[in-house]
Amino acid sequence: MPSAGRAAVPAARAGTSADRAGRPAGRRVVGFGDNVVDRFVDRGVLYPGGNCVNFAVFARRMGVESAYLGVFGTDDAAAHIRAALADLGVATDRCAVREGETGWCDVRVVDGDRIFGDWAGGVVLDRPFEPDPADLDYLAEFDLVHLGPYAALEGSLPALRERCPLVSFDLSDEPEQRDPAYLDAVAPHVDLAIVSAAELAWDEAERLARDVHARGAALCLVTRGVEGSGLFDGETLHRADAVRVEALDTMGAGDAFITAFALTLLDQGWARGLIPEAETINRALAAAAAFAAEQCSAEGAFGYAKEIVQ
Repeated sequence: MPSAGRAAVPAARAGTSADRAGRPAGRRVVGFGDNVVDRFVDRGVLYPGGNCVNFAVFARRMGVESAYLGVFGTDDAAAHIRAALADLGVATDRCAVREGETGWCDVRVVDGDRIFGDWAGGVVLDRPFEPDPADLDYLAEFDLVHLGPYAALEGSLPALRERCPLVSFDLSDEPEQRDPAYLDAVAPHVDLAIVSAAELAWDEAERLARDVHARGAALCLVTRGVEGSGLFDGETLHRADAVRVEALDTMGAGDAFITAFALTLLDQGWARGLIPEAETINRALAAAAAFAAEQCSAEGAFGYAKEIVQ
């Protein structure tokens, strides 16, 4: 498959244990895309969430400067998300505000796992963010820009790839995000693609990761819940076990995994055109599994419950 969006320089290995002794000063990451509220109908409360919001929050909790960029609605749910992000120290100063409803998803928790019901994309999908040159300049200041499939931003990926040091994209687990045409629109423009493949056997998951890589993604991270995770680096699928816990709530655990994995790679010198060493990949997978397991003890993606008012 063509891979026009990939680095033209030969890939090198980076990230040995001697590279860095601690978290480098000045790391900055941004979640660019969706914000929603997860409505736990069995509890009568909602929580702030969304893949890109969660990424920014988890990065901040890991000690990294972070921001969220996207579209906020004008309802109480949007005000609640913005207040939570302000309290957590996540920058939102370049976000757009547009008349409309915040996206939502109805959720029930059964034996610690999430059961999803009805949902609506809200203003994020109804009136998507359209980055102008100043927005692209802003995003280019971050070490990593993370996106997901629920904000209609796929068309911005070529510009982000051209301007930003690193781009990651969560392909989620929906069939439409595995359609060849969709993958061809996304994979050539991202340094790290993430697929959630809990329903696949390992051989099927590896075939999917190899396909995403062949279509242009430099690295492909596969998450399979309690079955563990793997990173395909173009040659090998490096696998790691999950950390087993008695989960209170798995909401946000996948986003926590992605965040910890990406930040660990950054700490070890990950950059475009550099393939992480196996030791670095294994360290990142283990750190991500531990951080995701810790997340399973929290309610909602990152707390901040608010009563659902009918």
